[in-house]
Amino acid sequence: MIKEHDLVVLGTAVPSEGLVAGDVGTVVHIYRDGQAYEVEFTTLEGKTAAVITVEASQIRSVGQREISHARELTPR
Repeated sequence: MIKEHDLVVLGTAVPSEGLVAGDVGTVVHIYRDGQAYEVEFTTLEGKTAAVITVEASQIRSVGQREISHARELTPR
């Protein structure tokens, strides 16, 4: 079960926000008992890059053996 403040992985790209599948964000709100989530994506310096609402099928929990990977944020 995904909870507020959990890290999650985006499963589908959101080009309008410059996000790609695999980007990691933090859940900031849960809607409809986990059917949708508000997720904040930040730069590695901690600046907000995007805050989006996604359906549960668009994100997944972070795996125990996954590591972060840096990439340049695509301008919107």
